[in-house]
This record gives sequence, C-alpha cells and structure tokens, in this order.
Amino acid sequence: MTIRSTVHGTFKIEMNIEASPEQIFQVFSDPAAKSKWFAGPPDQCTELHREMDFRVGGKERLSAKWDKGAHGGAVSHCDLTYMNIVPNERIVYAYGMTIDETPLSSSVASIELTPSGNGTRFVLTEHGIYFDGQDGVAGREQGTRGLLEAMRAAVASETAAAA
Repeated sequence: MTIRSTVHGTFKIEMNIEASPEQIFQVFSDPAAKSKWFAGPPDQCTELHREMDFRVGGKERLSAKWDKGAHGGAVSHCDLTYMNIVPNERIVYAYGMTIDETPLSSSVASIELTPSGNGTRFVLTEHGIYFDGQDGVAGREQGTRGLLEAMRAAVASETAAAA
C-alpha cells in the first residue's frame, strides 16, 4: 500500500538586479531568451521538449531527461499556465511538476518587478503542495534560487550585448 501525503509550503526570494524591469520581463516573456536560462542543470540533464505561449491562459511545457543526479534516467516535466501578466511589473503562473509519470507538486507563483535605483527589486513568492514525500519546499526553493541566478546572468549578458 502506498502512503499518500501532502505537504504545503511557501517561500519568497527577493533580490536586487542591476537591470530595468523591461529587461528582466524580456527574459521571462521571450521564448528564445528564456531557453538560455530556464532548464535543468546542463551538466545533469538533456532537454527533450520545450514550448511556450506567453499570454494570460497560455501554456508552457519543458521536458528533460536527467542523465545524472538523484533522478538519473528519469524524465521530468514542468507544465505551466500563465494566470496574470502585467508587462514589466508582474507575472503570475500555476504549474505542476512530474518525474516520469509520478506527480511531484502543484504550485502557484508570482513575480513582481519594481524599479529601484538603477535596477529592479525582484520578488518571487511561491506556494506549493508537495505530494507523497517526492519533493519539498526546501528543495524547490534551492532549485528556484539556482534558476534565478541563471536568469540574473542571462539578463547581464543581454544587457552587455545591447550596450
């Protein structure tokens, strides 16, 4: 018999980024720009499928095969729906994560962009429900922080290329 459980958790990540809200919004809203930073660790997984429809009600899907790490050999899926978008200010989305066919979690998250000095105050807040001990808030926050550091580097690269 499988023991079923749900664990609820919330985390918030706040950072100052030396770029305008428009520049940050662009790396979230443009599929080519987002593909440069939003994925699993390139030394651990291989992207299998990516699609993105950035609009309210639009869907995004990313699938990757894990070559190494705790999920070696498994295929992960992130299925996302955009719930609210205010250009250069806010992105709200809901998403589910699976490994192979096993559901890991369902989450809702918001990104808020506020001008601050010569840059932007970036705030991501996520509320998650983690299933059957497969995932948890600490691991999700750690993974999200890694993605946001990759996003910050992508914004810096885009800004440098435009200069």
